[in-house]
Amino acid sequence: MIRRPPRSTPKPSSAASDVYKRQGIEHVLLPERGLVLPGDVVVGADSHTCTYGALGAFATGMGSTDIAVAMATGRIWMRVPETIRIVYHGELQPWVGGKDLVLYTIGQIGVGGARYKAIEFTGPVVDQLSMAGRFTMANMAIEAGAKAGLFAVDDRTRAYVDGRSSRPYRVYQADSDANYVQTIEIDASHIEPQVAFPHLPENVCPVSRAGDVRIDQVVIGSGTIGRLEDLRIAAELLRGRRVHPDVRCIVIPGSQQVYLDALRQGLVETFIEAGAAVSTPTCGPCLGGHMGVLAAGERAVSTTNRNFRGRMGHPESEVYLAGPAVAAASAVAGRIVHPGAICDTQHAIRSTHYAIRNTHHAIRTT
Repeated sequence: MIRRPPRSTPKPSSAASDVYKRQGIEHVLLPERGLVLPGDVVVGADSHTCTYGALGAFATGMGSTDIAVAMATGRIWMRVPETIRIVYHGELQPWVGGKDLVLYTIGQIGVGGARYKAIEFTGPVVDQLSMAGRFTMANMAIEAGAKAGLFAVDDRTRAYVDGRSSRPYRVYQADSDANYVQTIEIDASHIEPQVAFPHLPENVCPVSRAGDVRIDQVVIGSGTIGRLEDLRIAAELLRGRRVHPDVRCIVIPGSQQVYLDALRQGLVETFIEAGAAVSTPTCGPCLGGHMGVLAAGERAVSTTNRNFRGRMGHPESEVYLAGPAVAAASAVAGRIVHPGAICDTQHAIRSTHYAIRNTHHAIRTT
């Protein structure tokens, strides 16, 4: 009788043990892994490649033919866009963050208001905005038609990129006498959480004016809002509460690293105990591919970036865009509500990423 020698269990290599770090939605994963740095010029086949403008990189989406040429030659042709400068003044109150600022802005200038132009996001509010908020705003610059959405590199940016890559980077700043095709100044102190109604991101109104909109689904996450900070906001509102029995709540971390961090911090436990489903990173429901495809007549509140007709499923379904605070609160209420509707002010989140206040729209254009 021949006996086979016992099999030894090979120890995973460091590369294999770190494989999760290379998995996720591209617009979360690339900055997270230090693959995009300030001063880079980045082109990608996805229109939301403009996300990386949050790092002070010029990033834009292009068609497949242009991308094939860029991959083959390392070169690309583009017309230098004119720039719109948007200055945000004031202080954010609890519950308002990057998603609300960019939705409000798109509501003011429209989905074609920055067509083939670069948007420079600046001002005291932006200086205090977290990187998660900046990524969200840059991601949705394309929803105003912009070629790119740009943020100046500051200490917050450097703190994010340092340690993620050993590659040197170059910082570009706007000239003091830079020429802008338009300057828009916004008093952000009066902006409350925003909701974009179907079927365009420009159909924006403050959540207090949303009315009685019953919903069937909530999606929290994606490449627009799927970072750890975003999940913390949602978890804070869902902790100790239950998702409405008529609502499906789907939480999608933007990368496996975010998923792992959320596990370690107890956020995933909070989501599951609240009755939500937690997915591995995917763009599935954002483009109506899987994991939350809507049926005819269904409505969803989603933290994703587009609410076009049929975007998340059936052409007769509806998608309402919002930030994670409104999305989480709506999941509990079963309808679109202000986060304050499910918690008192003593439990409000005190951060510069989200704020709350009755809206008194104030915008000045020069």
